[in-house]
Amino acid sequence: MGSMRSKSLGSLCAAAALLAGCSKQAPPPPSPQVVVANVETRDFPVTSEWLGTTKGEVDAEIRAQVSGYLIAQSYKEGQQVKKGDVLFRIDPAPFKASLAEARGQLGSAQANLQREHQNVERYRPLVDSGAVSRQEFDNAVQRERAAKAESDTANAALQKAQIDLGFTEIRSPVDGIAGIAKGQLGELVGPASGPLTTVSQLDPIVVSFPLSEQEYLRFAPQISQAVKEGEFKGGTVELVLADGKTYPQVGVAYPAGGGIDQRTGTITIKARFPNPDNVIRAGQFARVRAKTQTLKGALLIPQRAIIDLQGQKQVAVVTGDNKVELRTVVLGPKSATEQVVSSGLAAGDRIVIDGYQKVRPGMTVVAVAATPDVAAPAPGSSAEN
Repeated sequence: MGSMRSKSLGSLCAAAALLAGCSKQAPPPPSPQVVVANVETRDFPVTSEWLGTTKGEVDAEIRAQVSGYLIAQSYKEGQQVKKGDVLFRIDPAPFKASLAEARGQLGSAQANLQREHQNVERYRPLVDSGAVSRQEFDNAVQRERAAKAESDTANAALQKAQIDLGFTEIRSPVDGIAGIAKGQLGELVGPASGPLTTVSQLDPIVVSFPLSEQEYLRFAPQISQAVKEGEFKGGTVELVLADGKTYPQVGVAYPAGGGIDQRTGTITIKARFPNPDNVIRAGQFARVRAKTQTLKGALLIPQRAIIDLQGQKQVAVVTGDNKVELRTVVLGPKSATEQVVSSGLAAGDRIVIDGYQKVRPGMTVVAVAATPDVAAPAPGSSAEN
């Protein structure tokens, strides 16, 4: 009996010990660690970008001025040509024949003029003596005038024939890059046959882009005042190429349109860029970037701190007691790494830039300050509207 009582007592003690152990609660999990950065205040340059297309300072269409058959192409497509260089040749034989005919007609007309002039000079002293009537003398004068008109007409025809012969050599009107030949050897060409090629003057290169009426009105007072004072030289702009690289040359922009296009509500702006190596060609798409204003004392946060919740922009803020709260913010312009906050934050607020996926409002966190290389903006970043 004693032995059985001892075993029961031991079992009860073991059960009591087990119950006592189960009643102890598990320790709470550690607070999550997040990386925070302070909301900064500093001046923020705002830049705007517009999509434009490039074209040469001069894009000359090369056309035939006379009708004839092409017998030669005297340039290589894509090569640099000088003003006056021969690009195409038209068969000159018919025009040489016309020139010879015009010379002959001019010679005949000049001979006739000389004969009529001699008649007038011979009749002149005979009029006073009555040997020649006044009527005969007047008729001689009229014949001389008619001969003079015929001579002038023949001389004009000769000059036209010389010009037409010169037009058989189709020359470049400007220095530039010659384009693809659209006229083929042996083809009959003329003034109505369309351009044979183009020559583009690519240095400087011009970028055209539309500016909305609202944007134009922002700059109109400064432009009007500068134009009135005769000092307007345009504003400096940058060019961002299709590969994302910024063109090293700085351009100058100026209003090119005479008014607002009623169909689009925009005015055409042009920017001229030096292009000494002809790197930029006509027809390229590019973005024109310009500094349009500076926001004084703007509130800045890293873009990575912004939470997009169904279109609503929020930021996780760590309060002084290391609690997390979500704040809705209104955003302004941005750069490649930074975002201007118009409202919702204050200078010095600690915001979560890494680890906000692990937190929820009201949670206590361990805040670790971001290192300078993480919190600092990328050099050379520019803002966008």
